[in-house]
Amino acid sequence: MRRTIYNEDHEAFRDTVRAFIEAEVVPVYDEWYAAGQPPREFYDKLGELGVFGIEVPEEYGGAGLSTFKFEAVMAEETARAGVSFGGSGVHVLLCLPYLKAYGTEDQKKRWLPDFATGRTMYAIAMTEPGTGSDLAGMQTTAKLSEDGTHYVLNGAKTFITGGVHADRVIVCARTASSTPEDRRHGISLFVVDTKSEGYAVGRKLDKLGLKVSDTAELSFSDVKVPVEDLLGEENKGFSYLGQNLPQERLGIAVGAYAQSKAAIRFAQNYVEERTVFGKTVASFQNTKFELAACKAEVDAAEAVVDRAIEALDAGELTAAEAASAKLFCTEVAHRVIDRCLQLHGGYGFMNEYPIARLYADNRVNRIYGGTSEVMKMIIAKDMGL
Repeated sequence: MRRTIYNEDHEAFRDTVRAFIEAEVVPVYDEWYAAGQPPREFYDKLGELGVFGIEVPEEYGGAGLSTFKFEAVMAEETARAGVSFGGSGVHVLLCLPYLKAYGTEDQKKRWLPDFATGRTMYAIAMTEPGTGSDLAGMQTTAKLSEDGTHYVLNGAKTFITGGVHADRVIVCARTASSTPEDRRHGISLFVVDTKSEGYAVGRKLDKLGLKVSDTAELSFSDVKVPVEDLLGEENKGFSYLGQNLPQERLGIAVGAYAQSKAAIRFAQNYVEERTVFGKTVASFQNTKFELAACKAEVDAAEAVVDRAIEALDAGELTAAEAASAKLFCTEVAHRVIDRCLQLHGGYGFMNEYPIARLYADNRVNRIYGGTSEVMKMIIAKDMGL
């Protein structure tokens, strides 16, 4: 079936990204994998390519487009090549919507030009040790100073993607106590300069997958944050976080779909070359049936993400629809990638093969952005159950 969501501009961008990956990423990717992150200067190259500024308004140095489709193309192309752009996805997918929606004119002038070039890389810090997905239970605090010029930030965050290389981090912190009636009350967002005194990057976490994504622990000890760096209104942070969740979850769904499609490509290439008992693995009926079944599932996932992307671009994607897309696509990817690894036999367990790395990378899709179980709760609530 021919896809209809992309036009000539998207396909030209795809060609550019594919050529960039082949020239700048594939030859050095094993080095990045061993190091656990790309070099910082790689993000400057992404900035030069223009990928950070696609949705940044023109007056701040970007292209001024309002579409998710270019992000989807990048997800498809990185998965196709079996590579990653490190933690840079958080920079655009998670952080930019907050800066655009809640930043003042002064803040946008200060932050967005360097955002678009990659000179300033962003991350977002929500999760804390011991609280996990329970954001209402966060303990990090930001207290206004007596002279009213700054907030004093104290606390710790964990699982922060892009946390090692970040130049600024959107930190969620308590500016007021919660109430028995509303545990979500009192959370605010701050755009914190990582060079601030008292700001520290702790361990770079050793993960099962996503080895090229720098994920870190952060700590704040009496960090002074200027009042000018409060993002949005005080105590309204929790509602802000909820408004970006549909796009975040769609991003995970698109990534999972792209990974599952790439897995079929890797498996087909392998079984067409690998011989067993004097025949190619591809010639066995079981191989054909397995890949055909995987293809059917990925075709369905493609239809789901395409419909959701169009809905997001139209401003119509609901929380339940995004949850449904994430649930379906991540579960499809789980099944498809596992079956494609099986077709590789013992070599599928070796990290030198992209299917093995893909298998490990994919596992977190059913956890972050809300677990599969949370997605089911959202969908069930929308059904009136």
